[in-house]
Amino acid sequence: MPLHRLPNWSAWLLGDDEKLRLRTSMAALATGMMTCYTLFMYVLAEANGIPASFVHWWGALSVGGLLAATVAVRTGLSARLGDPSLTLLQMKWALTCNAVAYVVGGPSRALVLPVLVIILMFGIFGRSRRQMIYLMAYSMVLYSAAVVLAAHMQQPPPGRAVVLAHLTIVLASVLAGTLMCLQVQRIRGRLRQQNIDLQAALAQNRELAIRDMLTGLLNRRHLTDLMHLEARRSQRSGRTLLLAQLDIDHFKRVNDTYGHAVGDRALQRFAQAVRASVRECDVLARWGGEEFVLMLTDTTVEKATDLLERVRQGVAGLDMPHPGGVFRVTMSAGLAQHRAGDGVERTLERADQALYTAKASGRNRVVVAPPASASEPRSACFLQRSEQGTAPQAEPVR
Repeated sequence: MPLHRLPNWSAWLLGDDEKLRLRTSMAALATGMMTCYTLFMYVLAEANGIPASFVHWWGALSVGGLLAATVAVRTGLSARLGDPSLTLLQMKWALTCNAVAYVVGGPSRALVLPVLVIILMFGIFGRSRRQMIYLMAYSMVLYSAAVVLAAHMQQPPPGRAVVLAHLTIVLASVLAGTLMCLQVQRIRGRLRQQNIDLQAALAQNRELAIRDMLTGLLNRRHLTDLMHLEARRSQRSGRTLLLAQLDIDHFKRVNDTYGHAVGDRALQRFAQAVRASVRECDVLARWGGEEFVLMLTDTTVEKATDLLERVRQGVAGLDMPHPGGVFRVTMSAGLAQHRAGDGVERTLERADQALYTAKASGRNRVVVAPPASASEPRSACFLQRSEQGTAPQAEPVR
């Protein structure tokens, strides 16, 4: 059978979901460890004269209980419980079975204490602080009773000092195991929080790398990458791509008259107004200073021109506050459609030529670069739409 047709035994045994795989693998690990512990109990029984029938029943209950929990986790029967991994239940079951092994272990019963610590160490994986303290209290009561019962069953009975020593060792083992778990949990929690903080910092750095700090728009570098990507898509699919250069008219006067702080707020208001007027799929970026670039896709030149005209009118009616009142600005725009075979830089150059024509014609208008051939000289004519009307007219570029 070809290798690619072999069944995925890992997925079949553990599941496809990542969380389910983790839960099932941990439950299976606990079952495997208990199976090994059962084999150890057979050796201990032979050395201490423990009836084999007792080990049979003890092993069946110990391994069977954990195996049932593993099946419940793998099949999803435990998914709706508060503890879908059944870790707390498995730990209590294993602790109880280990306490029974301690009682019947005879002179070798001290060998089961390392298993007690191992069981408690499973609390590292997802157990809360409250649950670990509960398990510690449960273990202390359970194993204190086991020490007393083992001393009562032993013949001849040990002295009080021996019983107290056993009790001290058991309780110290429980306490040490619990404290180690809590310490590891604190370290894991600290690392988890550091990872969350790191991811947040990386996300913030990514935003800073692609955003203009003043306006919150995309910056020039990131828009350049997007334009090249969109140009390749346009070449493959044939869908339209248009680029528009927007410029606030006489913006230097704003800074000279009202100060750069007012100018910065005006840039922010302008960016918000344009962003609110275009489509969600349109990409607006600050190109530099008071210049902006708008990338439009899946639309016609006519619709794009109408959109820019609405933007121009909206900006012209926008109140810009300053300490002495308000002022208003206007906007000029140049629009060019990307042509097959042209680079993005060439399309931006044509949009910039159209913007230059708009400014040379009196500003506060939208000018569209004509769909001329790539060999056309740079002194081509442009179609112009202004605040005085929408009829196209020829305007040379100087």
